[in-house]
Amino acid sequence: MTDDHATDPADGADGTTDPADEAANPAGADTADPADADGQATDPATEAFVAHRNLLFTVAYEMLGSAADAEDVLQETWLRWVKVDLGQVQDARAYLVRITTRQALNRLRAMTRRKESYVGPWLPEPLLTAPDVAEDAVLAESMSMALMLVLETLSPTERAVFVLREAFDVGYEEIAAAVGKSPAAVRQIAYRARKHVDARRPRETVSAGETQAVLDSFKRALDTGDLQGLLDVLAPDIVLIGDGGGIKQAGPRPIVGASKVARYIVGGTGKTKAVITTEPTLVNGGPALVLRMDGELDGVMAARVEGGRITGLYYVRNPEKLTRVNSETPLSLH
Repeated sequence: MTDDHATDPADGADGTTDPADEAANPAGADTADPADADGQATDPATEAFVAHRNLLFTVAYEMLGSAADAEDVLQETWLRWVKVDLGQVQDARAYLVRITTRQALNRLRAMTRRKESYVGPWLPEPLLTAPDVAEDAVLAESMSMALMLVLETLSPTERAVFVLREAFDVGYEEIAAAVGKSPAAVRQIAYRARKHVDARRPRETVSAGETQAVLDSFKRALDTGDLQGLLDVLAPDIVLIGDGGGIKQAGPRPIVGASKVARYIVGGTGKTKAVITTEPTLVNGGPALVLRMDGELDGVMAARVEGGRITGLYYVRNPEKLTRVNSETPLSLH
């Protein structure tokens, strides 16, 4: 918790900064080492921000589903953080999470309007993640495409409360300060959001190994155009969602049912003259496939697996959402 007398940079901040601050900005993705040329530590504000940067990015990304917007939120958080009187801050982590949450809420409300004019279905921006993310069950589930799609059905405040409470185990008092509600109201929002998500999230916990095995079978069928092989691995009620963003061709609406999905996949791959290759990868903490056409990146496909079959396929083709699949994005819940 922070001192009540500390200035809240999320309230009434104009977002401007001195050019000197921008020159030493550690909020960017390509931040420099926080030690100077002589190996001495930088100022306390920069040290604290860099120490918690991966956590702050993860908070923002889970709230927004967009790495580009999460980076913008970190920039806004940094601009406010450098104006804070650190002598009044008792817990830098909690204070930074509070600023990040408020900025992410502002961005999320703006994104809601933006998505209304988005061409076709909208999917979260996929992130290439390290194997240790998949090994962290809580982090992997909170980052999964399947759960993040469920979070899209929550209001901005419900999503913020759910993410902070369920993924990051933030206390109700701290969440209340971040979202501008009373602790009692936050408890009610958390209960309502959890009930909503539980009714829509995957019904069982599936290990990365189980998902990988199913995805391997899917890959073999996809690589060979084996219609029956696809039908064998797809659940009867599977839903395929494609996101081309109006830039790349994708289904204008979700495709439901194993037969329709299998025929759509086989028909689509059969029409192109390009050489299609698939590569296994780890995206958002789970097994996925990178698809290339004539060696060029075409998209990333993640899967939701239940009962040994694929119940959801999420294919991101929009090139504006494929900037984070070539190098790992560091994430943290702490």
